[in-house]
Amino acid sequence: MRLLECVAGHEHGAPAKQLARETGLALPTAYHLLRTLVHEGYLRRDKGLFFLGDAAERLSSSGAQEKRRSTMVDALASWRDAIGVPVYYAVYRDGEIEVMCVSDTPGNPAVEEWADFRETGHAHAIGQCLLSQLDEEARRDHLDRYPVQAITPYTVRDSHTLLRRLERTRRMEPVTERQEYALGTICAAVPITIGTTAATMAISLPAHQADRLPAAARRLQNEIGRLLGALALSISI
Repeated sequence: MRLLECVAGHEHGAPAKQLARETGLALPTAYHLLRTLVHEGYLRRDKGLFFLGDAAERLSSSGAQEKRRSTMVDALASWRDAIGVPVYYAVYRDGEIEVMCVSDTPGNPAVEEWADFRETGHAHAIGQCLLSQLDEEARRDHLDRYPVQAITPYTVRDSHTLLRRLERTRRMEPVTERQEYALGTICAAVPITIGTTAATMAISLPAHQADRLPAAARRLQNEIGRLLGALALSISI
């Protein structure tokens, strides 16, 4: 590990003798470890100089990705505790709705995924919010693959009605749904657009707490706006 860190500090490469000296390793030991690291792909050797290899770059990329994931998880947990509601993070990627992270507590549990979230985007706030950020062609393509179907007595009845609702959705305004996905549950989703990626943060509440939903959604939106710079790097997790 010391050798890897030392090589990483030399953008233009370094010879074995210099690396041994800087890490305090005996030269024979350094040579042995360097050969092993080259063989495993963590380093590469070029004209007597050692550089980071593909395996080390992948390791670094994984670490950065985990750091971004940790940032998102921490943010959701903070908002969950501050607002007192379950918080969800989802993206629209490669034509699919993906719920990436959920933060809840035993006292405020998340909505049970009793019907596949990917196939029922028309029925829940997360899906409606993501679909509202797409262009008309992408929306119709999604609904062709996942047709509108009644899940509860409150679910939108057909794709035409849903498309009209999505067209009326104001840009960057929270999307709400009331018992369309699960009876006894209401939800709100806040849109987040970073570049070409459609994403959303959402919250859910028991239906009997409907009066809390507007204020909770506004608070979530304000918190997202405050931390958007930090979260932008996490959208790609």
